[in-house]
Amino acid sequence: MPQTQRAAAKPTTTKPRETLAHFPLLRSLDAKIIARLDTQCGWRHRGPKEWIIEHDEPSADVYFLTAGSVRALIHASADRDVILADLQAGQFFGEMAAIDGKPRSSSILALTQSTLAAMPASVFRDLLHTQPDVNEQVLQLLVARVRSLNQRIHEFSTLHVKQRICAELLRNSRPDPSTPHQAIITPPPPHAEIAARVSTGREMVVREFKVLERAGLLMRRRGALVLTDVPRLMQELKDRG
Repeated sequence: MPQTQRAAAKPTTTKPRETLAHFPLLRSLDAKIIARLDTQCGWRHRGPKEWIIEHDEPSADVYFLTAGSVRALIHASADRDVILADLQAGQFFGEMAAIDGKPRSSSILALTQSTLAAMPASVFRDLLHTQPDVNEQVLQLLVARVRSLNQRIHEFSTLHVKQRICAELLRNSRPDPSTPHQAIITPPPPHAEIAARVSTGREMVVREFKVLERAGLLMRRRGALVLTDVPRLMQELKDRG
């Protein structure tokens, strides 16, 4: 009698456990505390272009981004946004409302498919009160944010649009290891995104890019922008004329 063949076993997929275990903010907590926090959070999934938080809403949860990327922004007008920051997996946001109980100071938009843990404000505040390392990291984050905002206020009040665009390009570039004095931005940001970061219009960014290209300071490469002379661009920031 011929032997019957077993049906090939179907591969099984296991959904990754949703956990806060890998967040730098919680690095000092033991596994039991992390496991308890995991159960105290509400886990949420958002797709690209979905809003997570709206400006001025009264919610107070703190969001831990376990996967994806999101953007913090303010609607300056019906057709103009001001971009505050982009956040990646491993970072968190929403702590200001959890600390002072006031409405949200900005909106948060998902840029990619994102997974988030929504931690109640009471749980987050208890962490600050009972975990010195967590408290210290949050203080350092808030100080860094104030310094960054001070820098942006300085740029908006003392630099012309051209200089603000140069500052934004330099801030988001990395050195080109193959060529001294050059830097690369990849992927190249859309003109509208740069405009939203430096408080100007898209048309002004397009115009200044052309000026920089004609001056030999900016070059387009597939998948990247190349800053061809970083010292000269830095000099542009010193030129108030």
